[in-house]
Amino acid sequence: MKSLQELMSLAGRTAVITGGAGRIGEAFCEVLAELGASICIFDVEAGAGNERADAVADRFRVRASAFVTDVAREESVQEAVSSAVAQFGGVDILINGAAYPKLELPEEGRELEVQSLARWNANLDVVLTGTFLMTRACAPHLRRRGRGSVINIASIYGLLGPDMRLYDGTDMDNPAYYAAGKGGIVQFTRYCATTLAPEVRVNCIAPGGVWRHQPESFHERYKRRTPLQRMASEEDLKGAAAYLASDSSAYITGQVLAIDGGWSAW
Repeated sequence: MKSLQELMSLAGRTAVITGGAGRIGEAFCEVLAELGASICIFDVEAGAGNERADAVADRFRVRASAFVTDVAREESVQEAVSSAVAQFGGVDILINGAAYPKLELPEEGRELEVQSLARWNANLDVVLTGTFLMTRACAPHLRRRGRGSVINIASIYGLLGPDMRLYDGTDMDNPAYYAAGKGGIVQFTRYCATTLAPEVRVNCIAPGGVWRHQPESFHERYKRRTPLQRMASEEDLKGAAAYLASDSSAYITGQVLAIDGGWSAW
């Protein structure tokens, strides 16, 4: 029987992380690199991606490179995946974490009636279509490895309706595209878990709200609504990513792990 250390090791494996230059992406890069994986950072921000790759390589002594990728564009995804495979020899792990495109669009209100189609389309192109394009492009390489793991990043709001009372008196909102995109990711996870098996496992992480220096009124309401009485940090997501990427979860597929401080337990 293998030891836990052996089951958790990602030595010799290559991980592709979309949105890898972001703050949550940083946590995923760090934990997989710490376990020995080579890291491919897919991000639209070339400078930030290269800086992240250099930092990961220097700190964890693993191979790491950045690939400029717009996950909403089929050609960009195919080119980036081909380049990563050519450089690293394959793909063992895919984390679909890209989100929140930068938009030159006017702000909209909270009510559904004033939410714009342009924002809906732009966000679903990245969050949902991007997850589809990346998974499709990586699937043959993940199959070839025979122990591939895909980790999709959803949200508690892909599982539950939003509590709009949290946002009263703030400039924050919770638009429809967010719930639709994250809910779509949850179901896409289940679809891929059954259709890519047995060579590839596909699971999903559904984080609760992550602390981003939100208005204090929102923060206090959120804490009161959460059994563990705090918001999440990026570090809270590391353990789940390590578990689902490694052989520790070799018999787990099609599952959604809520990392929400108990929010969904009420």
